[in-house]
Amino acid sequence: MHTGGHGKAKSRKPEVVMGKVPEDLQITKEQIEEIVSNYAKQNMPQAQIGQMLKEKHGVKYVKQVFGKRLGVILEEQGVKTAYPQDFLDLIKKAVIMRTHLAKNKKDVYNTTRLKRVESKIWRLTKYYKRVGVIPEDWKYVPEQAALLIKGR
Repeated sequence: MHTGGHGKAKSRKPEVVMGKVPEDLQITKEQIEEIVSNYAKQNMPQAQIGQMLKEKHGVKYVKQVFGKRLGVILEEQGVKTAYPQDFLDLIKKAVIMRTHLAKNKKDVYNTTRLKRVESKIWRLTKYYKRVGVIPEDWKYVPEQAALLIKGR
């Protein structure tokens, strides 16, 4: 939306059979669940858990092994964050940009980028309110957002 691109890339995941463990996988489902719970106890973000599973343990697609996404597995284990990770990442980016702009008031390029990031935050806020992920009365206020990120 905020770039000059035309559509998404044509990169596709390979066809996999859901719930069927690949032959080249050296560890069992139970071991994978244990690894995921250990990483979650270390307060590792969901995306980083998936990356570690791929790089260190050879699990290419968690959904292929379990038939469900990593977020669903974490929720079943009782590890659920108050806000989605993509939402928190955008808020963190906006907070960093605001602190930069407080020191560098003439940075026009960064001002434009901040407007774009905040419009993404507002758009995501509407979506997450509609889906019920965040409370209906939640509002993006930059000062409160800085406190939200500082508390993490």
